Amino acid sequence: MAAAVYVEFFRGTSLLVQMFWLFFALPILGIELEPMTTGVLALGLNYGAYGSEIVRSSIQAIPKGQTEAAIALNLTSFQRMRSVILPQAFTLMLPAFGNLLIELLKGTSLVSLITLSDLTFTGMLMRTANIARTPEILGLILVIYFVLAYSLTLVVRWLERRVSAGRV
Repeated sequence: MAAAVYVEFFRGTSLLVQMFWLFFALPILGIELEPMTTGVLALGLNYGAYGSEIVRSSIQAIPKGQTEAAIALNLTSFQRMRSVILPQAFTLMLPAFGNLLIELLKGTSLVSLITLSDLTFTGMLMRTANIARTPEILGLILVIYFVLAYSLTLVVRWLERRVSAGRV
């Protein structure tokens, strides 16, 4: 029940609002967090909720016959999960986790709104100093994010091939 509330709350509310709430509202309630802690916490809670749904749905996608076969082999719950269910579910999780990882990369740009210096924040500082170079600066930020995201895509594709090798 608590896990379902956590997942639905953090998936159902905006990451930006969550970050602002942790950074601006918690100090009013007497809880003050460093900007880096706030950013990591907000990103972790938000994307963790999405990640937990990926894991849940991947495990549920494994045919019931696999669990029944593991029970017939007298495997414990832990052994069933570790040896039968998770290896199959992991193959299903990888593409979705790759997408989530890229979304997380792009979501980090929001931390600039709570005083953290990231790629976007640094680009905006450069833009302020060189207003005539705005297209070049923002274009460079786009290219950097693309290169990072594409690199993650290639790594996830490599992992997918590696994990699914020998499986039908």
